[in-house]
Amino acid sequence: MGLLERKVAIVTGSARGIGRATAELFAAEGAKVLISGLDAEAAAHTATEIGGETAVFAADLTRAGAAEELVATAVDAFGDVDIVVNNTGYPWDGIAHKMTDAQFQAMLDIHTVVPFRVARALAPRWRAQARREREEGTEVFRKLINVSSTTGMMGNPGMVNYAAGKAALIGLTKTLAKEWGQFKINVNALAFGYVETRLTAAMGEAGEITSPTGARIALGIPPEQRGVATAVIPLGRPATPREAAGPALFLASRFADYVHGQVLNVSGGMPGGMYA
Repeated sequence: MGLLERKVAIVTGSARGIGRATAELFAAEGAKVLISGLDAEAAAHTATEIGGETAVFAADLTRAGAAEELVATAVDAFGDVDIVVNNTGYPWDGIAHKMTDAQFQAMLDIHTVVPFRVARALAPRWRAQARREREEGTEVFRKLINVSSTTGMMGNPGMVNYAAGKAALIGLTKTLAKEWGQFKINVNALAFGYVETRLTAAMGEAGEITSPTGARIALGIPPEQRGVATAVIPLGRPATPREAAGPALFLASRFADYVHGQVLNVSGGMPGGMYA
């Protein structure tokens, strides 16, 4: 029996990259998985490829009402929701003094507002279930996992907007953990460092995306920065998406029922930040 047998999981941003690897691992461990992404074709393709029982929700999660539709889709498809991974996101880099309000706000919307709205959409169902279980004398743990970043903990030049959104997500995680612990909802965050995805590919090779705002955003990082990043990782290389998915599986499993309000740093030991 898999670690997530008979569980239902929503993984946002799961058409590609870390989200896809997480959805695939969850499915391999027995979960029914809702694949969510902005690109309907990519999300449907992932759902058919990863195996297991899947459904698809393709939408712009920054749109008003989308979070409620996301949760409703999972319930309609599978009857319940046990695990949610708030993974969706993207970078829109720029130095602070040249950054527009729209560029800054876009990162807050996708990395902080969307996870908040998803949590709020889950709340009525999960709170009601927990009350019934408490009356019955049973204890059932549900899981909310927010994907942050070491950039949100340590900062990173050229990413003031991304850093602000990911740092705010940590505050959201810790506050929800204090509010929702009584309902046996484990709320934790993952802070990823350098993971090999299209977002961290060499600039010029990574292509571009269209953001929910309609902006065309070039992906990737300069080759010299990629080399420096690898040099400061004690393990000597970036993580693979599969390695990033492993800690998500741990937090989603019964083995993390007493792990609560934590930020798990998944960076290969990469140092950083400004410490006294």
